[in-house]
Amino acid sequence: MRKRQMQVHQEAAASVLQARHRMANTPGNASNACCFCWCCCCSCSCLTVRGEDETIQRSACDRRSEGANCEESPEPTLEDARSWTTSFEKVMRSAAGRGCFRQFLRTEFSEENMMFWLACEELKKETNKTVVEEKVRQIYEDFISILSPKEVSLDSRVREVINRNMLEPTSHTFDDAQQQIYTLMQRDSYPRFINSGAYTDLLKSLEEPPPLPPQKP
Repeated sequence: MRKRQMQVHQEAAASVLQARHRMANTPGNASNACCFCWCCCCSCSCLTVRGEDETIQRSACDRRSEGANCEESPEPTLEDARSWTTSFEKVMRSAAGRGCFRQFLRTEFSEENMMFWLACEELKKETNKTVVEEKVRQIYEDFISILSPKEVSLDSRVREVINRNMLEPTSHTFDDAQQQIYTLMQRDSYPRFINSGAYTDLLKSLEEPPPLPPQKP
């Protein structure tokens, strides 16, 4: 099993290095040429010699990544919230549902699953090839790389698919991975969310009538 995992990581390194090489040869990307090791199966001197400027730039990029995965979460209506018990699809189709479910995932330390799913949804809306390649790279670094603290749980088959897709990045590079994470949330986290105190409290708060305005003397 360990040997198989190492093989997957080595294939990942080969795939992303080739993808990065193409991006480095694209006008406007030459200054960013680097091996960009996205998995820990290979060593890279650039990981130890990057300057302070790049560290600052990387921090800013991380903040942008966090912001890109934070969508507006409106207050749900009682009818909307009640409908979430019928199916997980109802939750994911509702902006308010996704927001409430994401808050619940945060308490279970698995918020990265929703963040990855949302990032994939945004990627599929993109049509500009250069932007797609950059977003693919960012998603890989944020959620696929075993070096990332936000790495999502994927099996070896899906990781192999990603490695092949990274050779020619498109807006659908992570489709298989997104579906696997969706299924994971549906089977694992969703039932606990529906049975949680947080969801019960939400329903109670929506069922309560709004407070009356203070009476004038």
